[in-house]
Parts: sequence; structure tokens; C-alpha cells
Amino acid sequence: MQSGSLPALARLRDEGSFSTITTSFPSVTGPAYAPFLMGRHPGSVGLPGLRWYDRSRKVCRWPSHARSYTGPQCRFLDSDITDGYTMFELADTSIGALSVIRRGLPPVRRLGSGIPFVARTAITHFRGDVAGWLTMDRGIGDNFVRRVRESRPEFAFAAFTGIDKTSHAKGHDAPIVLDAMSVVDDVCERLRHDAERDGTWDDTHLWVVSDHGHSRVARHDDLAGHVASLGFRTVAHPWIAWPRAQVAVAVSGNAMAHIYTGLGDRSRRFWPALRTDWRALAAELMERDSVDLMLLPISASSCEVHARGRGHAIITWGESWYSYLPVTGDPLEAGERDCMSETDAFDATFATSYPDSIVQVARLSSCSRSGDIILSATPGWDLRARYEPIPHVSAHGALHRDHMLVPLLTNKPIAGTARRSIDVMTSACSVLGLDATGSEGTSFI
Repeated sequence: MQSGSLPALARLRDEGSFSTITTSFPSVTGPAYAPFLMGRHPGSVGLPGLRWYDRSRKVCRWPSHARSYTGPQCRFLDSDITDGYTMFELADTSIGALSVIRRGLPPVRRLGSGIPFVARTAITHFRGDVAGWLTMDRGIGDNFVRRVRESRPEFAFAAFTGIDKTSHAKGHDAPIVLDAMSVVDDVCERLRHDAERDGTWDDTHLWVVSDHGHSRVARHDDLAGHVASLGFRTVAHPWIAWPRAQVAVAVSGNAMAHIYTGLGDRSRRFWPALRTDWRALAAELMERDSVDLMLLPISASSCEVHARGRGHAIITWGESWYSYLPVTGDPLEAGERDCMSETDAFDATFATSYPDSIVQVARLSSCSRSGDIILSATPGWDLRARYEPIPHVSAHGALHRDHMLVPLLTNKPIAGTARRSIDVMTSACSVLGLDATGSEGTSFI
């Protein structure tokens, strides 16, 4: 915007507001849409990551008992959600383009769906066709603008994947990423033009936000391969149907991972109850250069946070409070904090390397579908070295600020303070006069 390359977005910023907010952890497409469309943290609605393992074996089918939203299983995401309402369910009329959360959205109002489109998406993905994603974005943008113009829905949501795909392939600061951003700029300009022509611009709220950041990756750690090399029978996508498996490794983004141990057990066990060999596995992982943070849930309302070379702390929480106690160090750079509100917890961590980390750890750790061990990668590393159609030179998913901080652009000044991506849905409900009961966000309207 400062260079003049995105004039429509710059105009929105100058007339409205530009905020830096935090996304959710894991900072990865799919789960990180829950804040925008449900006002909930991903862990609060049963979406702990882009990939996860079903200990109960009641949700994910035999033989894998695992979930991955990167392929055909994306169709299960709506039914995997355990709680809450979507904007599509609350608004009288809506349109959704390329949204992985579509519950409440009639098929006729879904843009970017159907067998031909899905087949085209799969071909583009597995070919690693970066330019093809921009072609798809332009097509989605054209269709979205046309449908908004014709039907004037109460609520409209469009996701554009080209910025992410080009960043993975070429680096987030590559020229082709600006081409992808220009698609968004063009869509915003046309939406504005139509609304001004029809005399509805003054009543229109147009917001632009991202589900995660990006940072350069120079080194890749085959995390699943390493766990297997230690002698554990390990399952990880895409090879997930191994008999008598002992450990599941579920990587998202590719800078975070859930590790599930003792796969014969059907219910979640917390860290104090894990066997000695799993404790040895955790110690081994904490020594790896690729691992920055390790989260060890120790109860339904507490979690240990370990940082390589920086000691560990304990986070505890209740219905409306959070505490952070350094034990052998201060891994989240927050200092000792007792009985904070969510706002205080945000303010205490926003300027650190791990913004909003205390609340984010609590929300993910408390999810019953999360792993026994949760990892966040060291900047410059990711945790998946194989099976990517586009070799990653930039990645996301971690609790680090490069991945957690995202922009929020609004075409009108906001009255409050925008802090988290969960605030977006709550604020949209405020604009539309909808009931946001159950939302975990705070309206900035």
C-alpha cells in the first residue's frame, strides 16, 4: 500500500482503519477460518489443526483414524465442528467463496465447489502450479463480484489462496506475491464501484484480513521420519494406515505439529500420566534445532510450556482468568502474571515474540483432540520435509509473531480496539444486528 501498488486497499485504509491483530494458533488455513466465521478459537470447536488424530475412533474412520483437511477429507470439516454457529447460519442471506467452513451455506451460494472445480483444484495443487492458483483467484473474484452485485447478500465471505500458495513457493516477498495481492485489490475496487453506483456504499462494511502470516524457511525437519527412526511405529500423512501404530505425527502449516502417543488408548491422557518412553521422546524432540516451543497439557485447565534453552513455565486458566508462572525460565517472555483477564493477557504478550500466546496455548491445550505433545517450530524451520507438491521456502503455523500477526483493514473507522481474529465475527454480528451469543470475541464496532 505504501508503494502505491495496491491503490484500492490504500484508499480503504486512509478512509477507514488499519490494525494489526493476532490470528489463532495453529496459524493455518482451515482452523484459522473459525475465528472469522464463528468467533471461536479453533480448539474451542474441535479443529486443533490442519491434520489431527482421532483417539476416540468415533469421528475419523478406519483404517487411519486420522484427519487431513488438505485433500478429500476437507468435506468433513463442517461435521467435525463440535460447537457454535457460523455466520452463514446466522445471516438471512449469504455468499461464500472458497470457504472451507460452509455450514449453513446453501450449495447454490457456494462459489468454488462442485466436482469440476474440485478436480481442477486438485490438479493445480498436485502439479505445484503456482500461476494456476492466481488464475483460479481471478475467476473466483470475478464470480464473487458478480454474485454480490446481483443478489446483494447480507453477508459475503471470500477467501483468496494465491497469496499463500505463491508465498510457499517463491517466498512471501517475491514479486508474484504482489500479483496475488493485486487480485484482492481489484476485487475490493470493483465491490466499491458497484456499491457507490447503487448508493449503498455508506451502508457497506468491507473488511480485509488474513488467517496467518508467513516467514522464510531455509531448513526442513522430517519430524515424522525422526520419530520413526527412534523405534516407534509412526503414522503421518499421507501414509496413515499402518497396523499397530504407536505414535501419530500431525503437521500443520508446516510450522506446528501435534504428536499423539499410545494410540491404543481411546481417551486423552495428560502429561503426568504418560509412560516413561513418551517422556524420553519429548526430551529428545526438545533438543532438536527445529523445535522452538513444546506444549505439554498437564490437565484440562493447565499446560507446561517449554522453550529450547529458555526453561519452562506453567499456564493455568479458569472460566474468565489466566495465570502464567515461570518455573525454570520465561519461555513466552511475559513475566509472572496472575489472574489476568483475556484483554490483560493479550496486552502482556502482544509485543513479545509470541503475541497472545497465553490465551492461545490455553485454548488449544484444552481441546480434547489436541496431541499429547504440541510443537511450534523455530523461525527458519518447518517440520515436514517430504510430500509437498510445492517445496516450501516460506511457511506458517507456529506461535511465533511472524505467523501470528495479521492485518485487519476496514473501510470505516472502528470505535473500539481490534485485537484478535475472533473479534471479526463478533463485530460483523454487531453491524448486522445478529446474536453473537457463544462468540469468544469482542466487537470493535
